[in-house]
Amino acid sequence: MRARLIALLLTPMMLFAADLQAAEDTRARDAATQLKDQVIEWRRDIHQHPELGNRETRTAALVAKQLRALGLEVETGVAKTGVIGLLRGATPGPRIAIRADMDALPVAEEVDLPFASKVRVQFNGSEVGVMHACGHDAHTAMTLGVATALAGLRDQLSGEVVFIFQPAEEGPPTGEEGGADLMLKEGLFERLKPDAVFGMHVFYTLHAGQIGVREGPMLAGSDRFQIKVLGKQTHGAQPWRGIDPIVTAAQIINQAQTIVSRQTNISELPVVLSFGMVHGGLRWNIIPDQVSLEGTIRSFDPLMRQQTFDSLQRTAEHVAAAQGARVETVIPMTEAVNKVTRNDPALTRRMRASLEHAVGADQVLTIPPSMVAEDFSEFADQVPGMYFFVGSVPPEQELASAEPNHSPRFFLDEAALEVGMRAMLQVALDALAGAAQPKR
Repeated sequence: MRARLIALLLTPMMLFAADLQAAEDTRARDAATQLKDQVIEWRRDIHQHPELGNRETRTAALVAKQLRALGLEVETGVAKTGVIGLLRGATPGPRIAIRADMDALPVAEEVDLPFASKVRVQFNGSEVGVMHACGHDAHTAMTLGVATALAGLRDQLSGEVVFIFQPAEEGPPTGEEGGADLMLKEGLFERLKPDAVFGMHVFYTLHAGQIGVREGPMLAGSDRFQIKVLGKQTHGAQPWRGIDPIVTAAQIINQAQTIVSRQTNISELPVVLSFGMVHGGLRWNIIPDQVSLEGTIRSFDPLMRQQTFDSLQRTAEHVAAAQGARVETVIPMTEAVNKVTRNDPALTRRMRASLEHAVGADQVLTIPPSMVAEDFSEFADQVPGMYFFVGSVPPEQELASAEPNHSPRFFLDEAALEVGMRAMLQVALDALAGAAQPKR
């Protein structure tokens, strides 16, 4: 039965027997317009009260309360703070999933908004600000809007919708499990395996009103690495009596930049190697024993990924040896991997018609692969998936001047909320529009 439903979902005639009626179907547009103010209100409330990964208790309570009010079957405490809502249509049909992430980032907000975050928490031993600097507040609010609209249309629907409100997309706290991986590990897709999964993300490379999507690789795979450079401590006035791990670390960082620029065929697919953390030393006049480096590798191809690992290992070892130092490496840190997010080509090709119907064909852009990473990839690795970007930049602003996601100055044009809600709602309606099948 599952195979028949998957074939049904991916068959052009199904996908869009509904396409013949698309010109007359205004349900998504009408519902998005009616729910716009409510979605903005939800988004502002969540934005003002951000929570870090595995700590999204207030957000999860808000989501669960709304889903229960809509009459959905609700699970809470999934992967610590996740919420699952199941909407059953009036007649049998495909089962689809829609995923929204709920967590914020340890970033102090610098945007002057009446609902700006003032939240501060302890994170990695320091007091930090907390901000929805990546737009997960928008994803949660838009998906609540989609759930509200579909619940109001349940008598017209065939099939089921699984709403996945996921914690810890940005990664769980050190020493904890979380995110999509933990949801699947706890058996989410064993209990409620969908025939397709959909996700969206507000993004700073598009104007509000635009949608970005592509078939195949959409977001890079992400790996984290650690290199400890081990030297010999000595007085800063007598460097010859020790082995300087700071100078060695600097040379490793510099030499590693040639791995992508000189050793990788990036005409095929891009690769990024970046260092993000350098820790070493306790006093200005002491050369320390060691320096710790951490960073990220982003890639799309398994062979290129492995080549980058090997090159970084070789570079670190040889540069250190030349200085009389040595290294201890963890390349990659396997607990920190995000897979490549790949949009199923057949599904995406057909569902693009839904996006175009929702916002206009000229507003749906084919975008290049992005080097950011997402654990939506875990879901899309299990079943056919489609992930798309929703533009967040005000139309009058130059894209080049827009602050990126993860910036303390990231700004969302709230017109994007209606656009994203309308697009996902149209995707859901069309994906559910197949011939009836017996209920499971």
